Amino acid sequence: MSDEPQQQSGDPGDGNWTPRDLSAGTGAPAGQAAAPGEEKGNAGRPRRTGWRRAVPTWRTALATLLVIALILIGGFIAGYQLVGIPPANPTATAQSNVYLYKDGTVIARDGDVNRQNVQLAQVPLPVQHAVLAAEDRNFYSERAVDIKAMFRAGWNTLTGKGRQGGSTITQQFVKNYYLGQEQTVIRKIKEFFIAIKLNREVSKDHIFEGYLNTSYFGRNAYGIQAAAQAYYGKDIGDITTAEGAYLASLLNAPSAYDVVVHPENKPAAVARWHYVLDGMVKENWLSAADRATMQFPVPDKVKRSTGLSGQRGYIVQAVKDYLTTHQIIDEKTLATGGYRITTTLEKKKQNALVEAVDDNVMSQTSDERTADRNVRVGGASIDPANGRVVAMYGGIDYTKQYVNNATRRDYQVGSTFKPFVFTSAVANGSRTQDGRRITPNTVYDGTNRRMVQGPNGPTGYAPANEDDVSYGPITVRMATDKSVNAVYAQMAEDVGPDIVEQTAIDLGIPKDTPDLTASPSIALGTATASVLDMTGAYATLANHGRHTAYTLVGKVSKDGEELTLPDRSTEQAVSREAADTTTSILQSVVENGSGIAAQGAGRPAAGKTGTAEEDKAAWFAGYTPDLATVIAVMGQDPDTGVQKPLYGALGLSRVNGGGAPAQTWAQYTGAALQGTSVQDFDLTLESGAEEPYLPTDEATEPSDTGTPSAPSSATPPSGPPIPPPFPTDSEPETPPGPPTGPPDGGFTDGGFTDGGDNGDFDDFFPRGMGGARPDPASTPGPAPLPAPVRQ
Repeated sequence: MSDEPQQQSGDPGDGNWTPRDLSAGTGAPAGQAAAPGEEKGNAGRPRRTGWRRAVPTWRTALATLLVIALILIGGFIAGYQLVGIPPANPTATAQSNVYLYKDGTVIARDGDVNRQNVQLAQVPLPVQHAVLAAEDRNFYSERAVDIKAMFRAGWNTLTGKGRQGGSTITQQFVKNYYLGQEQTVIRKIKEFFIAIKLNREVSKDHIFEGYLNTSYFGRNAYGIQAAAQAYYGKDIGDITTAEGAYLASLLNAPSAYDVVVHPENKPAAVARWHYVLDGMVKENWLSAADRATMQFPVPDKVKRSTGLSGQRGYIVQAVKDYLTTHQIIDEKTLATGGYRITTTLEKKKQNALVEAVDDNVMSQTSDERTADRNVRVGGASIDPANGRVVAMYGGIDYTKQYVNNATRRDYQVGSTFKPFVFTSAVANGSRTQDGRRITPNTVYDGTNRRMVQGPNGPTGYAPANEDDVSYGPITVRMATDKSVNAVYAQMAEDVGPDIVEQTAIDLGIPKDTPDLTASPSIALGTATASVLDMTGAYATLANHGRHTAYTLVGKVSKDGEELTLPDRSTEQAVSREAADTTTSILQSVVENGSGIAAQGAGRPAAGKTGTAEEDKAAWFAGYTPDLATVIAVMGQDPDTGVQKPLYGALGLSRVNGGGAPAQTWAQYTGAALQGTSVQDFDLTLESGAEEPYLPTDEATEPSDTGTPSAPSSATPPSGPPIPPPFPTDSEPETPPGPPTGPPDGGFTDGGFTDGGDNGDFDDFFPRGMGGARPDPASTPGPAPLPAPVRQ
């Protein structure tokens, strides 16, 4: 017997045990042994072992893909339904406001965002092609979103090949116009869906136009129009193909590719420029021959923004204030830009005013004189017939002096206020304390430091005349020529200070003007109305008492739609007789008094000089029948902003209204009206205005107890005679030398002793010391203690 194990019979026919089929569950066919090392599964398939276990079956992969597809489709449908096209981003719609002269000539552009939208048709076709070559050559044929480009950009970014963009022009426009620049997944998702929707709702041209107007080009230029100005100083319509290719290159790296600011990056910028031009040739937008002749167009140097330099900034700020103050546009809405604002300013007159100031004031300053550092000038000119401001001078340069000297309200107007007192007297039929009607020929007591008398006796206010000159009995006309403080302070009391105040308001002085107070001192110009305010009031006198609120704006529009401007009806502020009679005595100021220099205009003129306290400002306010203008020279420390006297400025001992201001007025008025017919004043005077009379021996001597009684004859008075008129056929005397020190006058014990303009007679008389207001409790009479004074 062998030692080998005996094989059992496998005959199924016998009743013995049958062995188990080991191939079951291994995937091998029944009766066939599994391959070596391979187990069989329950279904007869071989079991997956090793790395094969990590690879999904095709059934699993298909199921997974189907689930992902369903999720993506569902997500797309949900996103498309949920993400709508939002309102435009306020920053993207903000653009420059354009300010224009009356004739449509551009004055300035301003705005928080340097942008001015243009239509696609305004952009030359080669420039359009340059942008497409740089950013999206298939823009007009592709869909809103380029999926392949997005994935390619993402892959290149992830693999370290640099951060790349995969957005179409449509997507970039959506980002600029509707969303923002933040790099977030949410923003990208919104951008995706908005781009798709937008592409279905608007034309490609619309999208491309929006893209050109919202893209940033560097140098604070938003939009291709602003870029053309920033880099080449011209409108987009004048940009060449080569220049357009450079502007298109900037879109890739606005600041880095500015070869002027970053010359070290010029090779990269030039390479990008070549890329753009080569792309244009490839797309048949540019011939190879033209391409070969082009040279890199080096942009202009970066200029400091001069959009608001010179007078432009003053004009823009004044117009803004007018628009917001009159509730035409609120400040926030105006800041969004896009408004086309046509002002009432006339370019010829504006230039004439600037030239007149330069010739008569600024050219007279010297760096060697400390006082000239303080010189400031304000000017305004109004058409009396309609209240339109035709010219305005705010200062030497808005970028150097920011405060508009034409609109500021902090300098006393001095004796330019006195005509309002007389106008009020005539308009209200006022009389002196002893019952005489006030006319140009009414005689007042012009004694220096004469106590102002009220209905109940002395008021305690005794202003000094210029240089402490006592005039004795003097007519109103002559007192106006000489700007006698004693006469006008008494006249204000005779009329009623509150009535004078209301008349000034009716003529055009704002009710809220600082220091416009109802007291006798109102006559001496304590109020600090602006140059523009005073021009408006004098324009009312020129227009025979009819007042039209001044305006700086003729038309405002946006996107072709005009805004409604406030009603500017004309009202009869004072009677014609009151305004015209005032004009008659102001004509005398120009013909015989302190305003002689205004005769240089070569026109019939009426005007009044004025000087603020301590010579801190000198004024001339005047008008012809068809133009009212006010000029003021002011003193202000450029470092501290403190008001300063003008002693020594312009090489003069003092600056007065009859000097530089009146000379400037004359030159401007003559130039502004050149070519127009000469108009004479057509005056309707109050009764008695043309009948001069002199005080008689029955008149009272100058005293502190009242005004002279009405004369009954032409007998010369026993008191001081009326001074003769000033000569008109000779030049004024040489002004006195510089004072040893500025006067200390001004407000004393609450009273105003300054603010006249007889200092405007410095052309004729030397200036001296004056008087101060006495204590009300003191004995009526001239103030016992002298104090310096400016009139």
